[in-house]
Amino acid sequence: MSAAEPIHTLADLESWSFAGPALAVIGRPVAHSLSPAIHNAALAELARTQPRFRDWHYFKFDIAPEDLPRALALFHAKNFCGLNLTVPHKTLAVEHLVASDAFVRAAGAANTLIRTDTGWRGANTDCAGLSAALRQDLGLELGGANVILLGAGGAARAAAVECLRLRCASLWIGNRTAATLASLLADLQMLTGETALQGFDLAKPPAALPTSAVVLNATSLGLNPDDAAPLDLKKIPKPASVYDMIYRPPQTALLRQAAVLGIATANGLSMLVHQGARSLEFWTGAAVPVSVMQDAARAALLSA
Repeated sequence: MSAAEPIHTLADLESWSFAGPALAVIGRPVAHSLSPAIHNAALAELARTQPRFRDWHYFKFDIAPEDLPRALALFHAKNFCGLNLTVPHKTLAVEHLVASDAFVRAAGAANTLIRTDTGWRGANTDCAGLSAALRQDLGLELGGANVILLGAGGAARAAAVECLRLRCASLWIGNRTAATLASLLADLQMLTGETALQGFDLAKPPAALPTSAVVLNATSLGLNPDDAAPLDLKKIPKPASVYDMIYRPPQTALLRQAAVLGIATANGLSMLVHQGARSLEFWTGAAVPVSVMQDAARAALLSA
């Protein structure tokens, strides 16, 4: 296999004939994904001492939202062992699962699918991946923190569940589409406990937003180099840190503005690695070489 994983399509899946155990990331867009480089590096490392992994490979598929049900059925029929889901499939896939873990049920989103005899079981490793990344990159714990979360899609749902699970002090969720935000807030009500939960329009951030908060970007704004920041940081009380779940490009407009304002920043590369390591543990049942995955992620990003 080449170092740069080709992008496969539904048509490729229809005639799929790869002999070894297969894994894949599916999304639209998916060209930016570094997951194949990271997972294939880990699989190669595992194969050095465990021959059963020598024929494993991780692929990349561009799948349209309307084709997801057909694609999931085909991935199962073609004996894929597991899948990662990215935009926009994390929420769309939930209704097609035969089982799911507590994080999926709470967030209404899955980023990891595990093969069973009867279909796909869903898991959400974004939750643990976010906590590990914030701890590694910013020395930050979500417990007791004031959090400003940008977005209300699948990634945001997982982040919100993790914030509430760890009992953040307050959680402010901003989104531009009111109906999507309202749906997320309603779904989170049973999880809030003592955490103050508020929603707001990203275009009109309220003056009541907390100071010294951590800003988490879970929108897709920034995937394209010319994207504007999802939130003007100068219009809110100065945050303590900004974490952008986007990792490619490594510095989005949001992170550039934060750096100018003297705010601690990190991108989503470490989250990608940590959630990916947990996914690979589910699929292989093996102890996963996280440091190898981290090195592969950095190398892939530099060579992109």
